[in-house]
Amino acid sequence: MGAGPVSNLVRLMNPQELTPTRIVAELDRYIVGQSEAKRAVAVALRNRYRRERLSGDMRDEVIPKNILMIGPTGVGKTEIARRLSTLVGAPFVKVEATKYTEVGYVGRDVESMVRDLVEASIRMLREERLEETRGAAADAAIERLADIIDPSTRTAASNNAPFSALSAMLGGHGGSRMAAESATQTARSDDADERRRKLKEELRAGFYDVRIVEIDVEETPQVIGAFGGPQFEEMGGSIGEMLGNILPKQRKKRRVTVAEARDIFTQEEAAKLVDNDGLKREAVRRAESNGIIFIDEMDKIAGGGNRMGPDVSREGVQRDILPIVEGSTVVTKYGPVRTDHVLFIGAGAFHISKPSDLIPELQGRFPIRVELDSLSKDDFKTILTQPKNALIEQYRQLLAADGVTLSFTDDGIDAIAGLATLVNEQTENIGARRLHTMLERVLETVSFAAPEAAGSVVIDKRYVEDRLADIVKDQDLSHYIL
Repeated sequence: MGAGPVSNLVRLMNPQELTPTRIVAELDRYIVGQSEAKRAVAVALRNRYRRERLSGDMRDEVIPKNILMIGPTGVGKTEIARRLSTLVGAPFVKVEATKYTEVGYVGRDVESMVRDLVEASIRMLREERLEETRGAAADAAIERLADIIDPSTRTAASNNAPFSALSAMLGGHGGSRMAAESATQTARSDDADERRRKLKEELRAGFYDVRIVEIDVEETPQVIGAFGGPQFEEMGGSIGEMLGNILPKQRKKRRVTVAEARDIFTQEEAAKLVDNDGLKREAVRRAESNGIIFIDEMDKIAGGGNRMGPDVSREGVQRDILPIVEGSTVVTKYGPVRTDHVLFIGAGAFHISKPSDLIPELQGRFPIRVELDSLSKDDFKTILTQPKNALIEQYRQLLAADGVTLSFTDDGIDAIAGLATLVNEQTENIGARRLHTMLERVLETVSFAAPEAAGSVVIDKRYVEDRLADIVKDQDLSHYIL
């Protein structure tokens, strides 16, 4: 149920090939069960591709069919949305409805979720652009390192060009003197070129990686603490960025290894090759057309009746969220952002309140309702063993780093799943997150002793019951420990 990388094969897949069936198959690799919810998000994602193929006014008329997921915690609501966004490389943010307040109260306003989405889009696109320019940036970094390690191999043109240009501008005779010296330099240039070529090959091969060099590192002045309070976060961020661009960039000398210097230079050169203005425009476009905003804890702002105290702004938050979900324009530091085609996925347990307790207008903006099932014992067994990021495999690899060979028998896995189901029934149902608690308790002694006591450990039914049975039987104790 945890996070993990999605295969590059699927990420690079042609959108035309990413059918609802393929989307569900990819989600099945990480999330157990919940077929109805997977089908709903798969259709919503495919509808985006279908909309892009429309022409004229109809493309603007087709709006996303937002989804409301209903189900207890730990059954995969957030993970489905997160995996979906990773699958297609869409900008994604997860927010909690409870951290927003009605306009007029101190706290975060609902428009900040759109600003967060644009920031996520900027980060994602910048990573893509930096990756695209990495080859050219690496070559430029090697050139800079070669200049530092052996300055004598610098080309005569690069050394003399500034002086000859200045002399020509001033009407001097420096150009004639340079021309007279060029014959002597030509004899040396062939030898210098050969030495530089060999030097760059050795730098790429890592021959100089452990050598210490002194380099100048660019540092942008940071403006921190200019404003306080969440209501000033956008203003503070914009002014901080503006001052960072106006103030002179400082250079600081650092002594680092050649390997570290190569990484620093590569990052600096890659940043120079990225068109920031074009990047911002494309990031805003992606956020508007492909963005996904996951609003969790929707049930916490639902509920009618007269409320007092801290609950007074619940319905106000719903009213403030409504125009964002309906489609409006939010001003960000990267320009105006329209939310008409952003996909919103709401989620909540709705134990106490019901979706019908939301204001009618907001209910209408989440036309697709899917109810996620509570996880059974068989689901827990599958989560422990089958997904690509299965919990048991995670613990195996973690303990293998300390020389411990960890293995689970079938009856051991069955015991963990059975006890997790029992505790969820007796106490609060926290879904698959219960497995994390159970496994940590079962493997506590092994994890603690692992660095000094490497070897093989077999987790069977008896081993699990020895560490958990007494706690599960003690109702009061299980409430606190499990």
